[in-house]
Amino acid sequence: MINIEYIKDNFKEAQQKLARKGFDLSPDIVDLSLKKSDLTRQINSKKETSNQISNRIRMSMSNGDLTNQDIEKMKEEIRERKLSISEDENNEKELQKELHNKLLSIPNFPADHVPDGKGDADNVIREQWGKKPEFDFIPKDHVDLGKAMDILDFDRASKISGPRFVVLKGAGAILQRSLVSFMLDLHGQKGYREINVPYLVSRETMTGTGQLPKFEFDLFKTEVGGKELFLIPTAEVPVTNLHSQETLLEDQLPIKYACYTENFRAEAGSAGRDTRGILRQHQFPKIELVQLTKPEDSWSELEKLRINAEDVLRQLGLHYQVVSLCTGDLGFSTSYTYDLEVWIPGQDKYREISSCSNYEDFQARRMNTKFKRKESGKKEFVHTINGSGLAIGRSIIAILEQCQRKDGSVLIPEALQPYTKFSVIHSNGKTS
Repeated sequence: MINIEYIKDNFKEAQQKLARKGFDLSPDIVDLSLKKSDLTRQINSKKETSNQISNRIRMSMSNGDLTNQDIEKMKEEIRERKLSISEDENNEKELQKELHNKLLSIPNFPADHVPDGKGDADNVIREQWGKKPEFDFIPKDHVDLGKAMDILDFDRASKISGPRFVVLKGAGAILQRSLVSFMLDLHGQKGYREINVPYLVSRETMTGTGQLPKFEFDLFKTEVGGKELFLIPTAEVPVTNLHSQETLLEDQLPIKYACYTENFRAEAGSAGRDTRGILRQHQFPKIELVQLTKPEDSWSELEKLRINAEDVLRQLGLHYQVVSLCTGDLGFSTSYTYDLEVWIPGQDKYREISSCSNYEDFQARRMNTKFKRKESGKKEFVHTINGSGLAIGRSIIAILEQCQRKDGSVLIPEALQPYTKFSVIHSNGKTS
């Protein structure tokens, strides 16, 4: 959430920053905030006057300088003021609610160093790692490989749940489980505390990280016995919100979590796009890295988090590139985002496998998560950063497609073999 005081004091600057994201900031929000502030001052003035009258009555009870008639008139005035104050306070609550809802609809400011652009074509490639695999045969995509090996079953998944689900079988299921353990172990060695969280969360939790109200159309929602809960679209939501409504100590920061979850997205805006295979599913596993930091540390911690995510790809020997998202492709809540894009031979293109983002204090304001400075005792909002470390399904795609051989078999990356207990998935699905 954007600081309304900043908007009021720097409206033109705020408007220009948000225009880079394609958002038109209306001056109506400033008018609404000023109206609410004026009403608050009016309420406080009425309360002060009422208190003065009450004090005058109490003094008169001691020195008897007022008649009973005067006292009754003053009591009546207090009663009338209380009614007026009550009405004003109700109006103030409505204005505050309206202002809060408007603030929830405003995206985060893009950082000054975000490249300008209209869409993903304007994203900036920062670096590439590894050699793009070369084949002396026409490489298959993961769907054909997985079906031939009988390790990916889309038909039976569709039978029980509908389209855009998959059943992993045999070596496929082992590969997924192995990737989860490998990634969690690797991040644990880098100082991330492993955590396990609920997959169902409240509306307030979704609002805290910015999924609501803007993206409700893309969420799976449950309602049982009058209780509303949402299936998480990413572990970022429950993990970041673990510290909502809390004031942390400076010495506790940075807090670093690594979390495996299944994730659930309706993908309402992607009809007809990326529907083949497991690239874009309604349910998908992912390892998420989340940090809460001091404001002065968030940018250096973002670089470390990105390197941590990259290290997974390097350990697996997968060719990828690092991309800075432009303003037109930047997410609603993010200030800056790196995408790690892994090479997918079957599509002859790079596809996102991790987004590593700095939210600055945008989420912290929505969650009311602060920390107390050790020396001054001053309370400030934390900064939040997160990134996938990595998306498991897309890691499976990359391994199957980058590590395939002419005979239809797939080599398992050496770093993963202690987890899978095999080095090759043969064309018939058997392992050795």
